[in-house]
Amino acid sequence: MMWFMDTAKSLERHQVWFYLIAIVVGMAVGWMSPEKTQSWELLLWPVLGVLLYTTFTQVPLTHVSSALGDRSFLSALLAGNFVLIPLVIGALLLLLPDDPAIRLGVLLVLLVPCTDWFISFTHLGGGDNARAVAAAPILLIAQLILLPVYLWLFMGDLAVQLAVGSYLLPAFFGLIVLPLILAALTQWLSDGHAKASALIGVLGWLPVPLLTVVVFLIAGSQVRLVSDIGNFFWPVLLVFIFYLISAAVIGTGLSRFFGFGAPVGLTLTFSFGTRNSFVMLPLALSLPEAWHLAVVVIVLQSLVELFGMIIYLRWLPQLIRSPD
Repeated sequence: MMWFMDTAKSLERHQVWFYLIAIVVGMAVGWMSPEKTQSWELLLWPVLGVLLYTTFTQVPLTHVSSALGDRSFLSALLAGNFVLIPLVIGALLLLLPDDPAIRLGVLLVLLVPCTDWFISFTHLGGGDNARAVAAAPILLIAQLILLPVYLWLFMGDLAVQLAVGSYLLPAFFGLIVLPLILAALTQWLSDGHAKASALIGVLGWLPVPLLTVVVFLIAGSQVRLVSDIGNFFWPVLLVFIFYLISAAVIGTGLSRFFGFGAPVGLTLTFSFGTRNSFVMLPLALSLPEAWHLAVVVIVLQSLVELFGMIIYLRWLPQLIRSPD
């Protein structure tokens, strides 16, 4: 068991490099041999399903009540992620071209706070890891409830048509809700059962390797779409960079407003900066071909976020300090 835990921690420390190498190799294969990668998208579905299940097993879903104890932190966390961040996103949409697929991709990926990288980078950046773990299930439940509302507010009837038109809903229930239920059952069975508890420990080292495979498959199968984004690339890139800056400003401001110490303030800000890109990816992949630019947008955001978190690790400890 200790070997699995040590392996999982080692993989988390070096995960950024795994993903970057997978992206570069996948894109190279996709450019040179596109006929070999056409079927890779079909492989994505089972791998994504297992990835989300293993990821959700590491989120303490059966201990939601423990996250409700710190009212100040929870208030700042929810207000930032589900009130202030959507306002920022609404302003950033003004920088984007009037292309529904690109706008949908940006909305899908930026409206939902992360529940896995958030914990890893909080730990690496000197944040309060216990609070991050306790907050993860609250963030996951809140985003699944609020995402349809925000999509309707930003995209109107078009979002409703996509959901009702048998695109978003099957992917949502099949690749998000079902793994979530299975993960909750696994955690429930693990209480008082040594073997089930050991299983969760073993599953803990799978998310990074599985996500590396997912990134590789996406890079190879979707690289042909990168050229389609064309002149839209720079506006989308700027939106993601401005978002990371805005998230840091919001995190710093709320930390000072509530009088949080540095570890809690860092935890809050890492939550605002990290987004649930690979939980939203199945929704984008389920859309018709005309909407597949949303997939490219989500993959681009995850890349920008990876580099952004490297900067966050150095920048945020200098920006967020405990009050005197």
